[in-house]
Amino acid sequence: MSVSVRRVYDPPEPEDGVRVLVDRLWPRGVSKEAARVDEWPKGLTPSTELRRWYHAGEGTFEEFARRYEAELAEPGAREPLDHVRDLVGRGPVTLLTAAKSPEQSHTAVLVRLLEADRH
Repeated sequence: MSVSVRRVYDPPEPEDGVRVLVDRLWPRGVSKEAARVDEWPKGLTPSTELRRWYHAGEGTFEEFARRYEAELAEPGAREPLDHVRDLVGRGPVTLLTAAKSPEQSHTAVLVRLLEADRH
């Protein structure tokens, strides 16, 4: 598996491969030089409405994941998702996020979708 998840606040590692920021907003307190982001496909991120709904604590992670997968199936997200799939097919990719708990964020949904593609 050539997809990993790291917090954007962690220093880059040589094994990161292509570093893809998967947050809609640039993370606070991190310079572009320090983050060393190679790609920032904003069309791949959850909508503002979905992000606000989830962060307000109005629903479960499972419901968030279902809604986010529905967004990813829309035409505007297909191209950036296909691009990341292509990157994964070529080598290591690290999904970067500012989320404090990436395993309970949109990055977990992305990893699940990208892993399903690899099997």
